[in-house]
Amino acid sequence: MITISGLTKRYGDVIAVDDVSFTAAPGRVTGFLGPNGAGKSTTLRILTGLGTATSGSTTVLGTRYADLPNPGLEIGVLLDASAQHGGRTGRETLVLAQRTMGLPAGRVDELLERVGLTRAESRRRVRDYSLGMRQRLGLATALLGGPRVLVLDEPANGLDPAGIRWMRDLLRSFADDGGTVLLSSHLLAEIEMIADDIVVIGSGRVVARGTKDELLAGAGTLVRADDAGALTAALASAGHEVVPADGAVLTDADLATAGRVLFAAGVAVTELRAADGAGLEKMFLELTAATARDDVAPATTGVAA
Repeated sequence: MITISGLTKRYGDVIAVDDVSFTAAPGRVTGFLGPNGAGKSTTLRILTGLGTATSGSTTVLGTRYADLPNPGLEIGVLLDASAQHGGRTGRETLVLAQRTMGLPAGRVDELLERVGLTRAESRRRVRDYSLGMRQRLGLATALLGGPRVLVLDEPANGLDPAGIRWMRDLLRSFADDGGTVLLSSHLLAEIEMIADDIVVIGSGRVVARGTKDELLAGAGTLVRADDAGALTAALASAGHEVVPADGAVLTDADLATAGRVLFAAGVAVTELRAADGAGLEKMFLELTAATARDDVAPATTGVAA
């Protein structure tokens, strides 16, 4: 269990985190979302003892991180895979962590195998690792002590599609075995597939939190038809919002309403389902529109079209 209560962090006149409160429960994956500069990293750094709060509190399994006698046995942390010591080999990195935590030497080989790093790869210097390999090594370090809690910031960065699937299955299995996972990621489709609960933060404040189903209940419906024009016209004339979505249409009408409207209009529908990844993206953009930092229009080149 992770509990964050009234967490506030100020840097002079700047409020980076503003009265943030939420929990991440055992047996569940909690997605922690927000635009760049929203306060996610600051929150995670305070939670894992790398920063101090101006006010409020954070606890892991009911205890402050700083008060855990051997933190790696309780909480596994991966915040920045690129921060690993480049001069050490992957094995040396794990051996150092294993000895620091007082674990059996055999745990190193167990974790290397679990995260898919070969014997030859484990003997290479970390400076020569790809980002995906660093992510695997970082996750091995996080899991080394057999913790009940994982705190991960963008763990899928640098992984290929097969690696992302592997990561998703590993975290799902960890949670299904009773572990707590707090996962920060910009890959909304991955959060959509794995998260049980979602917390959205913007300008340092929580703007939404709840189960994934609760937050996406109003995400709408995705509809596809051979006659896209008739599809759009029928929904729009019935007063529903219509947004193009990868060759289909995303509408604010629920499944039953969309089906009735299109049936009455004589539109042959080829796909009709609840919005999923598109719905999460739409929800995220709407909730964080006022705080997003990446909406700058691209500069013109001065070359005539």
